Amino acid sequence: MSRITLETGKRGGRPCIRGLRITVYDVLSLLSSGMSQQEILDDFPELEAADILAVLAFAADREHKIYSLAVQ
Repeated sequence: MSRITLETGKRGGRPCIRGLRITVYDVLSLLSSGMSQQEILDDFPELEAADILAVLAFAADREHKIYSLAVQ
């Protein structure tokens, strides 16, 4: 999770990857539109495969927390 950063003023304070201007949402959107991990890495050479896995882990963790709060 250390690959996901939050910085006030960068991309509206949204979670980004390693301080880059690429947000978690950007990568999730690309994946959900059908792009493969390799296509994303080809289009964004500054990303690493571990970054995409970190995005997925971050999204899963956030979903779990939201669902857990709703159940309580």
